[in-house]
Amino acid sequence: MRKIGFLFLLLIRFSAFAQQEPDLNQYQNLDEKLNAWLNYTIEVSDADDYPKLLKITERGIKLSKNHLDYLSKFYFYKGRAYEFNNNQYQKALINYELSLKYAQKAKHLKSETSSLMRLNYIYYAINDTIKRKHLVEYIKKVLDTTKNINTQSVLNGSLGEYYLDHAEYETFIGYQLKAITYKKQLKKSVANTENIGVSYSQIASAYIKMKQFDKAIDYLNEARPYIKTSAYINAFSCNYYLQCFVAQNKPDSIQKYYTLIYTFPSKKDPLFLNLSFANRSISEYYVDKNQIKTAYEYAEKAVLLAEKSNDGDILMEANTVMGRVLYEKGDYKKAIETLTRASKNALTYDKESYVMINKKLSESYAALGLWKQAYQYNEIYSKTSNEIMQESAKKNIANAEAHYQNKTKGKEIKNLSTQNTIKNIQIEEARKQRFLLIGGIILVGIIGLLLFKQNQNRKKTNQKLQVLNQELDEANKIKARFFSILNHDLRSPVSNLIHFLHLQKESPELIDEATALRMQSKVISGAENLLSSMEDILLWSKGQMENFKPHLQKIPVSVLFEESEKHFSSIENIQIIFENPENINLITDENYLKTIIRNLTGNAIKALDKTSNGTIIWKAWQENNQNYLSITDNGAGGSQEQFKALYDDSEVIGIKSGLGLHLIRDLATAINCKIEVSSKPELGTTFTLKFATN
Repeated sequence: MRKIGFLFLLLIRFSAFAQQEPDLNQYQNLDEKLNAWLNYTIEVSDADDYPKLLKITERGIKLSKNHLDYLSKFYFYKGRAYEFNNNQYQKALINYELSLKYAQKAKHLKSETSSLMRLNYIYYAINDTIKRKHLVEYIKKVLDTTKNINTQSVLNGSLGEYYLDHAEYETFIGYQLKAITYKKQLKKSVANTENIGVSYSQIASAYIKMKQFDKAIDYLNEARPYIKTSAYINAFSCNYYLQCFVAQNKPDSIQKYYTLIYTFPSKKDPLFLNLSFANRSISEYYVDKNQIKTAYEYAEKAVLLAEKSNDGDILMEANTVMGRVLYEKGDYKKAIETLTRASKNALTYDKESYVMINKKLSESYAALGLWKQAYQYNEIYSKTSNEIMQESAKKNIANAEAHYQNKTKGKEIKNLSTQNTIKNIQIEEARKQRFLLIGGIILVGIIGLLLFKQNQNRKKTNQKLQVLNQELDEANKIKARFFSILNHDLRSPVSNLIHFLHLQKESPELIDEATALRMQSKVISGAENLLSSMEDILLWSKGQMENFKPHLQKIPVSVLFEESEKHFSSIENIQIIFENPENINLITDENYLKTIIRNLTGNAIKALDKTSNGTIIWKAWQENNQNYLSITDNGAGGSQEQFKALYDDSEVIGIKSGLGLHLIRDLATAINCKIEVSSKPELGTTFTLKFATN
């Protein structure tokens, strides 16, 4: 929120009536003419006639020529005319900077003080953070090198405004109370009296930010006797009262001060800024009561008036509340547009508004299901919110210091002895309070450290559990793979053996002596091959228990084909042909590839169960420096859906359906091998294994 600022400068003199333009011909020398014209300029400025003030200051600048002190003053009033004539900040900035330049050259501290104070505010209004930061450093140097009461009173207050803008409330209150102390030492004047009221009002605004509304009202009440003459400052004061009563949910007081604010504007000074401020507060009141339609009406007024005010800060805050109302209405797209406009310079103007904007942007994107943007703005909201929470830890310190430094106001010190006694009591109380504050800070630090440690321990525990869960999951996968391998590689030979034994037992008359001998020979050979396969698989499983990973080495395809031929030697009525004319060698894992070949061969045998003259052909060849293996059967073929387990992880599988294809896919992926399948009804199926280039 735009701060009140030092609107009534200490060098300004108030007059009840503006004088007529002086006749400069009656003055004998240039100094007398410049002094008369400066007095006339001040009177026109006091009357708030800014268009006229611009013309007068132009003539004053021409008259001043090489008189640096007067040049500084006329440029200052020209800047003031632009600033308060519809907030023409850029033009005001040029003239204030010239005023400071000439004041420094003339070494005129009073003019320099006024220029520094206004520039501090203008840099804030135009969002020039770099220049403002440098200016603040210079102001601190001036304060360190002067004992001038006027400069101390003005610049301590101006410096406080800088820290209030950055939500550093403890520092702000310290500077502002120091400024009030110096102001009360100055000679009484209307301007100085107004400035004391402004300082108390600004302290109230800080307590509003800290949500200490009773304390804020105390300081607003403290300010009231000092701000009787200024409509502008009274409007701000009413707005601060309005904020407090909105927060405290006091409808009668809210209506009273809202109505009162509208009594201050006039045709000459419409005070759009304060009217926008008031309507924004009322809109927030109705939003909190979930009366969205009424809240929207006040938000519209706030935005319209803010646009007329030509003030970036007040427009940002009006758009912020409008964005919130649109969100509550469910108009999320418009809410995002409005809040995005508001966020442009919100961080510089007001951190709390910036937090609210990013929170509502996150919620609006979330409501639209745009989770990426919602997450992005929620991250910004969380980060900035944490920074403000850290600063809020200083609230109690600021409150205690403010209470201590103001507790003796209004008392009259009758003599030196009484004054010394009071000072000694204050020093002792301050010492006790400091001990209490230090103890409180230490306690907060210990609690924070314990919470941090607890959080770290929880993170470590979660990490360990995550690692253990991953290891358990991997172990389960390994177990499932080996059971699949055992099932597919051993099931077929065992079933053949059992089939022969059943046939021999139940229908021995069907088997002649020659057939029996041949089948016994086949069974013995199959059993021996089965035993060999079991030994291979068990040895492999033992080596793979810890890490189920391939071990790549150079393997002749002929060796793989020979072992496969032995493994399936007991199969009758199906011819298995192995073609390897180029004697291909592969760089791969022997056991992985054996398992794939056995499973594909077993699947082909099943596919030929009802096919006469069944034939299975294994081929190995090289093409374009690429190695290939393929298996082809002349079975009935199948649809693409039957081979879905080769490509789709989500396919439901079972022992008799899809498990072999899942296993083949996983093992092939592990050895960097791609599998393609081509199946045609009544013509058969071909699986092709494409190996990565070595």
